Amino acid sequence: MTTVRKFGLKVPDRVSNQTESDATVALIDFNGEKFVQLDSVGSKDRKFVGKRSQSMRLSKDAFDQLVRLGNKHFGQS
Repeated sequence: MTTVRKFGLKVPDRVSNQTESDATVALIDFNGEKFVQLDSVGSKDRKFVGKRSQSMRLSKDAFDQLVRLGNKHFGQS
């Protein structure tokens, strides 16, 4: 698991197809700070289907930044 406090914008060298999986969102209060945690779960092709695979915990600043970037990318104000 990782805690993200700031995103850097990257232009990928190439884009390729990726497998799909389910994910969950958890709203966390930890040590007096609020986080949004994203957990991906194993895809249907993995040995342990449905097991948590990767976690990313976003601080409020990182979450706000991600929302701004997403709104800009998808053409929303």
